[in-house]
Amino acid sequence: MQPKKSVNVKVQITKDGPYIVTGGLPLTKQTIGTNAAGESARWVAGQAYPAQAQYALCRCGRSASKPFCDGSHAKVGFDGTETASRQSYQQQAKVIEGPAMSLTDVESLCAFARFCDPHGQVWNLVSRTDDPAASTHFVRETCDCPSGRLVAWDNATGKAIEPKYEPSIGLVEDPINACSGPVWLRGGVQVVGSDGFEYEVRNRVTLCRCGASQNKPFCDGAHASIKFNDGL
Repeated sequence: MQPKKSVNVKVQITKDGPYIVTGGLPLTKQTIGTNAAGESARWVAGQAYPAQAQYALCRCGRSASKPFCDGSHAKVGFDGTETASRQSYQQQAKVIEGPAMSLTDVESLCAFARFCDPHGQVWNLVSRTDDPAASTHFVRETCDCPSGRLVAWDNATGKAIEPKYEPSIGLVEDPINACSGPVWLRGGVQVVGSDGFEYEVRNRVTLCRCGASQNKPFCDGAHASIKFNDGL
């Protein structure tokens, strides 16, 4: 399931400060596109930021230069203590078995992108993965989950079904909810804690950028409740 760690790309968490990104990771806006019913239906790529070998992304949510850090964390006394579990994804995951595919779910990683809701919700679709239409929806919904909370597994091979991503960072925008979402790491980017701990490298990870998550460094959907807006 785990992607190969990308060489020389890293997100270093600083104590009560920003994310230091190295390795020239491309940075773009990624907007949650909706269907006529207002349901999350697709990812829409937006603004691409100029390439930089290294940059600092705001973690406290208070920078006047979002998405980049301007030192506001020091002025506001930001507490960026990392409280998330350091167990692997599979150690934390609940498993829901279906006839052709299964689902693993770590609810604490939910970034509230809501791709799991259409077509009767992914937790119900898994029981119908022997039906081609339901199976297609199931795979798409799990793969569109930015945080990797949800992962689809092929029962026949025992392998995870993952979208293919180049190492990159997306800044999630959620217009239907009138808020800005997390920092979306894609393609196997190493995250290093402020104490040097190396978090599990995964294909999809969402990091808090509103400052309000109770599961730091990961997003827990708090941006939606506080209506965080990066102002851009």
